[in-house]
Amino acid sequence: MKLPGRDAIARQPDEQLVRSRVRLPRKVVHRPIQQVGKRLAMALLTLVVTALIVWADRDGYHDSSGHKVNLLSSFYYATVTLSTTGYGDITPVSDSARLTNIFVITPLRVLFLIILVGTTLEVLTERTREEWRQNRWRAALRDHTVVVGFGTKGRSAIQTVCATGLKKDQIVVVDPSSKVVDVAVAEGYAGVVGDGTRSDVLRRAEVHKARQIIVATQRDDTAVLVALTARQLNRAAKIVAAVREEENAPLLKQSGADAVITSASAAGRLLGLSVLSPAAGMVMEDLIQQGSGLDLVERPVTKAEAGRGVRETDDLVVSVVRGHRVLGYDDPSVGKLQLTDRLITIVRASPGTRVTPDIRPLPRD
Repeated sequence: MKLPGRDAIARQPDEQLVRSRVRLPRKVVHRPIQQVGKRLAMALLTLVVTALIVWADRDGYHDSSGHKVNLLSSFYYATVTLSTTGYGDITPVSDSARLTNIFVITPLRVLFLIILVGTTLEVLTERTREEWRQNRWRAALRDHTVVVGFGTKGRSAIQTVCATGLKKDQIVVVDPSSKVVDVAVAEGYAGVVGDGTRSDVLRRAEVHKARQIIVATQRDDTAVLVALTARQLNRAAKIVAAVREEENAPLLKQSGADAVITSASAAGRLLGLSVLSPAAGMVMEDLIQQGSGLDLVERPVTKAEAGRGVRETDDLVVSVVRGHRVLGYDDPSVGKLQLTDRLITIVRASPGTRVTPDIRPLPRD
């Protein structure tokens, strides 16, 4: 497999760097054009109310041109008054008109200005507010999960980890497509637009503070570069990657991935198993769908289980993780369970409950 060099990646357009930014989920708000339209309607309503107030007390106003104050003159007076222009050709002369200007029209003028100035200030402060939200998000983010690639594999991986109890605010999605990141943000995840092979993009996702990194890119060469870059930024995180071709799995492990899943081979094995035994295929599919039916769970050995055999535990144990080795339940070398062991068991997923596995990265040589 021929991998693109770092120089080729560095020659990407600067537009990619500009679009590489963090997007955080936020409450549903009106679109900018809707916000402006709403404020414009409020300003027009204030203008109409003011004009009607003046017209209702039109006998208390004097027009320097000698004409009576009609409805058009009332709207004219309201316009120049609310905008603080004040030409002085129409003036209140009666006590009631002057009191109305003091206690009614002046507050309406202030409200009118607040509406206009508020719209301008909101536009000017939007970017500052967004930067403040991002800084606060970065400061609070710890031990999160970074998912590079929000395609079918990335979505399925997120659904699985969320089924174990991981919160959405602990997941950061990285994808080069702005539209894809928008979809992820709409679903409640933080998103970073950019190429996951670039260290600056992964830093925006706070990958150096991440606990787990899932590489679910569309191309195997991209997955290798992502894993290599992520491992350089974070030596302790657990990196799990997916590849299409099985021959590329060793290269990914050399690049720093702790576990590599061959998507094409895994799907093919499940297809073959379903042909030989549809029931067995259904059971396997149930096992890999976390949160329903039967679940595969990795958990530590309890004090009560230490010193016992695998068959003496309450759960159905499939394998025992001891150090760097994964031993079958019937492996003679398992012997008695130790407190440092971890068990991979099959449990029944109870409705409404979630099991949060204690996931820890494997020791690296």
